[in-house]
Amino acid sequence: MAEEIKLAVNGTLMRGLGLNSNLLNVGAKFLYEAATVPYYRLWSIDDIHPAMVRVSHGGIAVALEVWQVPPAGLVQVLLQEPPGLSIGKVMLDNGETVLGVLGEPVLCEGQREISAYGGWRSYCSALDEEL
Repeated sequence: MAEEIKLAVNGTLMRGLGLNSNLLNVGAKFLYEAATVPYYRLWSIDDIHPAMVRVSHGGIAVALEVWQVPPAGLVQVLLQEPPGLSIGKVMLDNGETVLGVLGEPVLCEGQREISAYGGWRSYCSALDEEL
């Protein structure tokens, strides 16, 4: 049996959010909450999902979750992600580097940067308060 893979998720795949069932349906298991090193920025894509991009300067630490995913399940989860999101290496503030969901820079063009919120959950909470 192939070793399961750690996957960092920063948006709708997180517990209780819209696409979390994509992880649960492939047998993924929640491991822990974490944050990235401060080399990332975050955008809201039409207030539907976020896109996290690694930057060379001006980054923040993004709040996320780390899940344990079966290898075959990782492929299925990726295929169900919105266009413009992909899997890449994400550096965590605990020193680990794991696979994670990243956005293509072109996806963020013309979208609202939400880095100041520190994560998707915080941004969504602020949106709810505005309504």
